[in-house]
Amino acid sequence: MPVFQLDENILFPPPELAEPNGLLAIGGDLSVQRLLNAYQQGIFPWYSDGEPILWWSPSPRLVLLPGEFHLPKRLARTIRQNKFCVRFNHAFDQVIHNCAEIRTDKGENTWITSDMVKAYKELHRLGFAHSIECWYDDKLVGGLYGVCLDSVYFGESMFSHMRDASKVALFALVQLSIKREIKIIDCQVTTRHLLQFGSKEVSGETFQKLLKDNIENILPQKKWRL
Repeated sequence: MPVFQLDENILFPPPELAEPNGLLAIGGDLSVQRLLNAYQQGIFPWYSDGEPILWWSPSPRLVLLPGEFHLPKRLARTIRQNKFCVRFNHAFDQVIHNCAEIRTDKGENTWITSDMVKAYKELHRLGFAHSIECWYDDKLVGGLYGVCLDSVYFGESMFSHMRDASKVALFALVQLSIKREIKIIDCQVTTRHLLQFGSKEVSGETFQKLLKDNIENILPQKKWRL
């Protein structure tokens, strides 16, 4: 099946038409309207510098239900030590830059290109993208960011400069999700790291139903606070 070529129209083909590896479409842009339209359907951009924009909707999909979060014993000990200060949306720009740099510093490719950084900063400015940060002695040492539409948080990336810092940020996201009635945390693709927290795979069809049940409106959200 050919991959769909996007044009100036922000519409996407149905996610169920994605390739077996999850690739759905190519091209287009990273405008706010296109990104919001994509996320509403469970589609996200993922590409490297020098490539056209690639749009993905993998099946199966890894999701974390906040009420089913599993807290590993070691992480529980770290949380009890209370050594990190957790903040929300205090340093979004720093978080997304750290998520990109922690990979390039290791000599790895990153999909967080300069255009992606610019696009998600704009989503954050408008109230659609949010960061969760871990601070130690007033220094940012870990965190994550993603896009939130109604009751679904689409996780994008995380980083850690101290052991368990990004995990504490994930725990804080789960606690905030319960408080704000966010029902689904989308983890995109399966990793052993995320499975340890109680995330599970669902079919693409099930994921689409979860989106329809939990995204009734696409409105910016006020700045998240503890």
